Amino acid sequence: MKSGTDLINESKARIRQIDTAEALALHERGGVIFLDVRDQQEVNLGKIPNAVHISRGNLETKIEAVVPRDAEVVIYCASGNRSAFAADTMQDMGYTNVCSLAGGFRGWAEAGGEID
Repeated sequence: MKSGTDLINESKARIRQIDTAEALALHERGGVIFLDVRDQQEVNLGKIPNAVHISRGNLETKIEAVVPRDAEVVIYCASGNRSAFAADTMQDMGYTNVCSLAGGFRGWAEAGGEID
């Protein structure tokens, strides 16, 4: 039987993770979709500017209508666990250029990233 930690670690092993410095550079460059998979009450407290919001629980049923499969996507949550699951799921759905922000929104904010 697997623990939640086992599942998170397995997902993280199958996906690409980026650090906050790389995410800040990608955001500044533009042309990248930042996908916020936190719950609405978390998003209400602040988000990365221009991020698309789809909570992790609705990802599979809503993502195809919002994000093209060939888009470059940086997925984030609060700390980097839900975003790892989301990246893993999106890869299973045929998205080829997705990554998870290690450290999540918390890391973004601590690094001085812009917040809406």
